[in-house]
Amino acid sequence: MSEHVVVVGASLAGLRTVEALRREGFAGQMTVIGAEAEAPYDRPPLSKQFLVDGWEESKLALARDGLEGLDAKWRLGQSVVALDVASRVVRLEGGESIEASAAVVLATGARARRLPFGRDLSGIFELRTLDDARGLREALEEKPRVVVVGAGFIGMELAASCRQKGLEVSVVDPLPAPLVRGLGSVLGERVAVRHREEGVTFHLDVGVDAFVGEGNVEARVEGVRLSDGSTLPADVVIVGVGASPAVEWLEGSGLEIDNGIVCDSNGYTGSPGIFALGDCARWENANYPERPRFEHWTSAVEQADVVAKRIVSGEPVEFAPIPYVWTDQFELRIAIAGEVRDGDEMWIGKGRLEEDRFLALFGREGRLTGAVGFKRPRELNASRRMIAEGVSFAEAVERNA
Repeated sequence: MSEHVVVVGASLAGLRTVEALRREGFAGQMTVIGAEAEAPYDRPPLSKQFLVDGWEESKLALARDGLEGLDAKWRLGQSVVALDVASRVVRLEGGESIEASAAVVLATGARARRLPFGRDLSGIFELRTLDDARGLREALEEKPRVVVVGAGFIGMELAASCRQKGLEVSVVDPLPAPLVRGLGSVLGERVAVRHREEGVTFHLDVGVDAFVGEGNVEARVEGVRLSDGSTLPADVVIVGVGASPAVEWLEGSGLEIDNGIVCDSNGYTGSPGIFALGDCARWENANYPERPRFEHWTSAVEQADVVAKRIVSGEPVEFAPIPYVWTDQFELRIAIAGEVRDGDEMWIGKGRLEEDRFLALFGREGRLTGAVGFKRPRELNASRRMIAEGVSFAEAVERNA
């Protein structure tokens, strides 16, 4: 009987794991189980090209040459509800069980967080799945007034996309600038300036208390009530307040669950043959002792290679990556390496802040800890390597001066 790997999750991390296993020479059987009915698709364009440029769904396909060449069995539109860790058996919602003789790879991703009110109202959207994007795209065709709740990456991308469609857009966030957690307040404010130039209105340092519209005849959202007592009129509300790992089905399985599946630096859970990667997993990382979940496209791809090597060889792989993420807003291409905290020492060069083309370096306790490039991909990639090498902040500045 040939070896069998079962991958739970049919998005980016799951597909790339299958591809990497084949590259590493795994010749056994593979079964991929995905809760969504769609074949693996790319999520970043959902907030941009799919909404603004009207991309056909076929352009989102992650496996451009199709899935057939991977020689895997795809069980799409089916949910896994339980895992027997000891026997490496997964149980599907309909009662069927599938045993993995070689390994189970958990790549279930994350779900968009929801606010605890307004759930009976139409016109309120989160954006995580292709189905979410379909509904939002249809709603935006009615030329609504849009309020975006949350000024993180997804919120700011959606604000830009809605403005590019000529819509009235307001953004609400309790922090004093957008993208503070990813860029710090100085660069976050620079992004806000660019959005204001395009006509986006901001309501910052204020929270959301309720959505207005409950009790009306159509049960549609009509506005957003803020914590300062004011109300913003809205026909469509987009909530972008982060994501939670899709791991509740693993409670009681015996795996360590703490804001995701806790793993070593290769995605190994500590239970023989059980691995996890992507948005649902927290990997040990010598550079980040707090073991964060990196909810990044690049991270999922890099982790897939490591998991595949570990499954095929059985030997640990040295892996301590520096995170990398990018965002596109209007004509801005912003890339971030490492970690940026508000209050870090900062240096800006290779251009000027006002020109939206520069490199920003961030340091903490004398070390280079983060870098942000506005249209500076080559310099940003070099900075990512320097962070991995443990270069001092002073030396990083000197190399870029």
